[in-house]
Amino acid sequence: MTAAAQRLFIGGEWVEPAGGHYEVVNPADESVVGLAPEASPEQVREAARAAREAFAAWSRTRPQERAAILDRAADIVQREFEPWAALARAETGAPTGIARGMQVAVGAARFRRYAAGALEPVERGLPPQVTEAGPMGAASVLGALEVRQPVGVVSCITSYNNPWANPAGKVAPALAMGNTVVVKPAPQDPLSVFKMAEALAEAGAPPGVVNVVGGRSVAVGEAAVDSPDVDMVSFTGSTGVGRRIAEVCGRSMKRQLMELGGKGAAIVFDDADLDAAVRGIGTTFSFYSGQICTAPTRVLVHRSVHDALLAKLAGYASYLKVGDPAEHGTVVGPVISAAHRDRVEAYVELGRKEGARVVVGGERPVVGPAGKGFYVAPTLLADCTNDMRVVREEIFGPVVVVVPFDTEEEAVALADDSDYGLLSYVWSGDVARAFRVARQLRAGGVGVNTIGRNMEAPFGGFKRSGVGRDVGSYALHAYSEIQSIVWTT
Repeated sequence: MTAAAQRLFIGGEWVEPAGGHYEVVNPADESVVGLAPEASPEQVREAARAAREAFAAWSRTRPQERAAILDRAADIVQREFEPWAALARAETGAPTGIARGMQVAVGAARFRRYAAGALEPVERGLPPQVTEAGPMGAASVLGALEVRQPVGVVSCITSYNNPWANPAGKVAPALAMGNTVVVKPAPQDPLSVFKMAEALAEAGAPPGVVNVVGGRSVAVGEAAVDSPDVDMVSFTGSTGVGRRIAEVCGRSMKRQLMELGGKGAAIVFDDADLDAAVRGIGTTFSFYSGQICTAPTRVLVHRSVHDALLAKLAGYASYLKVGDPAEHGTVVGPVISAAHRDRVEAYVELGRKEGARVVVGGERPVVGPAGKGFYVAPTLLADCTNDMRVVREEIFGPVVVVVPFDTEEEAVALADDSDYGLLSYVWSGDVARAFRVARQLRAGGVGVNTIGRNMEAPFGGFKRSGVGRDVGSYALHAYSEIQSIVWTT
């Protein structure tokens, strides 16, 4: 698949990038998918100015109009589903089922969800307050109204692991609330995000309401954060980059929404359904090839069932087909790039040096006769302790580490002994214990006997895993400011 050279989308126009183009590489076979644009910092600032100019009119549109545009955008995504799913598979390396069901389909669903979200109430009456006469004036009854207002211009900086669900999860609620956006997609797989811009433009989003820029240069990302026309930054990515963005935002008091790193703890008690636990933990091997911050990568298992769980996990990992994402039956595709493959492999080697035992995986798989692509075998590390770097640091690949525990208290202590706190998990046949433990964990979310997520529940992290909450109606709150209107009666 080779696409035409992609242009930037600024102020409702398709604009040639000042920095030319670069190749987007298919992680599965290293072929060229298309040519992505390299914006200049000034073009990013131009996009922010266009969003600023569009904000006043867009923020005053009727909610029904914003809802209709988002609904039409979802219709267009569904109309173009097949070619856009093929593009997503090509530039991310995701297997066909993931590209279709968890990328493009989720993107469309999020536009549909926030079309309805645009119609949710933004005003709430507060109980009246009786005040006595005093220095502030005569006795009166004061009414009050809480009103949620759009923040303004939102810079949406997105991750490479899902170029549909992640941007749509930012852009759709931001637009629903009356904000305008500048989207800066990940440089590894930006082409799908420009298709999203096409859908919104065709759906009737006015010029400047949606702008998409891009590029590999750090200066492009910096301009998307420090532009004086940007009021809020919504970022998904590493904790290190998030910290730098927060420092810049702090200088001008920009609002922030940060979904950062994770090292999810999966606590498996002695009475757990081990097969169910393995199916959940095994998604680290298969789902996005472990390139997902919510993965249960750090398994804490009761010593009495340690060997049994390890054997089941090893069997599960060995069963998974690693291969070309386009081929039927492929479960584990490549990671996003050669550099990231090398990083994951370096962590596995580090684990060996730290004393971990490689139970399965640990060698580079060869896929196809040419042996091209950025593949990492599902890898299981045992004999781990909580002070090892492979246990403490986010690997972001199909690697699971296993640490034994003896008591409930020790399990909680091990789980919370982490810089991260995004999602953790508890497997136990005793639901009361599972919920008791869940409430003690310092994590933004806890799955009890499941890795499933309720997509109306708030999503975000404790500690270095992020700032703020989104998903469902919480996203509408995240992209709004609260205003109080008070009057006397």
